[in-house]
Amino acid sequence: MVQHINTNNERYGVTDMKKFNMAIIGQGRSGRDIHGAFFATEAAKERFTLVAVADNIAQRRERATAEYGCDVYDDYKKLLRRDDIDIVVNASFSHLHYPITKEVLEAGFNVICEKPAASRAAEVDDLIKTAEKSGKMYNVFQQSRLTPYFRQIKKVLAEGKLGRIVEISIAFNGYARRWDWQTLQSFKGGNLLNTGPHPLDQALNLLDMYDGMPDIMCKMDRANTFGDAEDYVKLIMTAPGKPLIDLSISSCDAYPTHTYKIMGTRGGLKGSMTNIEWKYYIADEAPEQKLIREPLSKPNGTPAYCGEKLEFHTENWTSADSGAFDNAVANYYNMIYAYLTEGTPMEITPRQVRQQIAVIEECHRQNPLSQL
Repeated sequence: MVQHINTNNERYGVTDMKKFNMAIIGQGRSGRDIHGAFFATEAAKERFTLVAVADNIAQRRERATAEYGCDVYDDYKKLLRRDDIDIVVNASFSHLHYPITKEVLEAGFNVICEKPAASRAAEVDDLIKTAEKSGKMYNVFQQSRLTPYFRQIKKVLAEGKLGRIVEISIAFNGYARRWDWQTLQSFKGGNLLNTGPHPLDQALNLLDMYDGMPDIMCKMDRANTFGDAEDYVKLIMTAPGKPLIDLSISSCDAYPTHTYKIMGTRGGLKGSMTNIEWKYYIADEAPEQKLIREPLSKPNGTPAYCGEKLEFHTENWTSADSGAFDNAVANYYNMIYAYLTEGTPMEITPRQVRQQIAVIEECHRQNPLSQL
């Protein structure tokens, strides 16, 4: 167990550490293929040691023993009896994220919870209070905000070359049928709670009004799913002085195009997770114009239409990293490490994620679906 050294971080129970002892609850796609895979890398081993895994499926426990060489348990509650674990990663079923995270925080452990953080904003509020009361860290694994492509989009917007941003469209679309537990409302499934936390977290970060709530209009449908949860989501968000956000998460889009499309008063952006292009004109280079109230005419007196030639400047970005997803995971854990060892403020906070869950809750309120 890491001992206290730096008093700036004593309330989190881990300070100025060389390594964190980690435990993972769940060895599904997230627990094994994301978190477990990261801890198995040589870079991660310099800062993190995976000491325990819990899963109720015997085959997964056997695999974890072979892959990680760590202790394994058939019940996560057995992890809570140990005193040598610094951080517990909650990668359980989505509907168990809230109760298990609360239990682990109350047991005195720092917790990283997989998305979705919960299904109700009140549950996130409760987890934040529980973390504050226990003096432990609570964070949500929203690593997509730390991807190279999203950081590039934010960089372009920060430069201001596109002018005032009018609309931001984000589409995490494709065409697919699905029939696993994440298609069931009872497991908190559906596109909005499964995939949605990634693009919605990005959208709210671009909207940048965490102290309030946008106006929301949402339409959900069931298209190709075998379960009772939605696999089509169209979400529109507006707020005074902010760009309109158009977010879609569809499993029935046979012609997906751009993941991101941004409209500004002096240009725009389009792109994917690997390639982004943006173009803009410079105001000083544009022809001087003024409002004319009389009908426009050509020199020969025939009717005319407004027309000018704007010189657009085009820039491009291509990801030099083929492993953007792995990059984001590493960036996330670097953030956690810096926070707990140096007190560096985190880019992703539970209060930010709380807004995301509040939006999701409202979307479900507007679209009550029958259950199987």
